[in-house]
Amino acid sequence: MKIKIREITEELEYQMLSPYATKSRETRGRDKYEEKCDIRTDFQRDRDRIIHSKAFRRLSHKTQVFISPEGDHYRTRLTHTLEVAQIARTIARALRLNEDLTEAIALGHDLGHTPFGHSGEEVLNRLLKEGFRHNQQSIRVVEILENDGKGLNLTWEVKDGICNHSTSGNPQTLEGQVVQISDKIAYINHDIDDAIRGRVLNPEDLPKDLIQILGDKHSKRIDTMVRDVIANSLGKPCVSMSKEIYEATYSLREFLFEKVYIGSKAKRDEEKAKKVVEQLFYYFYDNVHKMPQEFVRLAEIYGRERAVADYIAGMTDKYALFKYKEIFLPSPWFEQNIF
Repeated sequence: MKIKIREITEELEYQMLSPYATKSRETRGRDKYEEKCDIRTDFQRDRDRIIHSKAFRRLSHKTQVFISPEGDHYRTRLTHTLEVAQIARTIARALRLNEDLTEAIALGHDLGHTPFGHSGEEVLNRLLKEGFRHNQQSIRVVEILENDGKGLNLTWEVKDGICNHSTSGNPQTLEGQVVQISDKIAYINHDIDDAIRGRVLNPEDLPKDLIQILGDKHSKRIDTMVRDVIANSLGKPCVSMSKEIYEATYSLREFLFEKVYIGSKAKRDEEKAKKVVEQLFYYFYDNVHKMPQEFVRLAEIYGRERAVADYIAGMTDKYALFKYKEIFLPSPWFEQNIF
């Protein structure tokens, strides 16, 4: 007897979800045809493929804001991703949107991020003629680089949400809009938390007028923002904050750029990190054959510049430092004892 769990789930979506939700059965599909799974919807399959990808695992060793922090409690790119997914699912559930699609987008949105956070991204953007953006690289990861060059063959809706999660993006689904706004809610709040932990900020430094609106604690601020998104978006064909909360949230973001993201001691090793990425890029550009064979093949197809960027963008902070030391720093020499 054929299991029909997926079909039951798809039918339940029409009964339970908002008219504005993206239904699994109505997906625009994948680039390559695949037989449907008996148990999981297409969006559930995408979520699982992302979680089991190598790029997802590498996020645990990639910088969020603090480069090589001393301490176990600072966010990494992976913990940021999980916080985005948690916030996004809360909002999606309250708005009766498709949680599986929302979760898949959230878990995949930063797969293409470079080592050393936005510092690494800035270097590759400067060095590549076509520029470099981590959201576009995330699409390249899921379409080309993962699964031994076969890609993950994700649905159009998941890829659209991943590609458009940045501030300038325009997601075509409400689930993508939820992830876009959840990304901001997550990093604004956890970056404050990390900055206070790292003594870059004191709680008293936070603008009092904004704290009065949003809340004086990490959890209160997230709660205020999430509740506002839900209240302002329920039953509507778009996802957004109210004018007051939006302005307070983005003023707090501007405060972080001024006090944390640019020139603070949280960024004291930023120039060193940029140097690592830049020198690795020039080295592998001149020595393509020193890259793993899969990237040598990519160089033949897409050109050296693109393949080197793919290789470096996929590195964790630790691996980038290891390759830098291996290539540019002298190794200790030990005399071998001959018996």
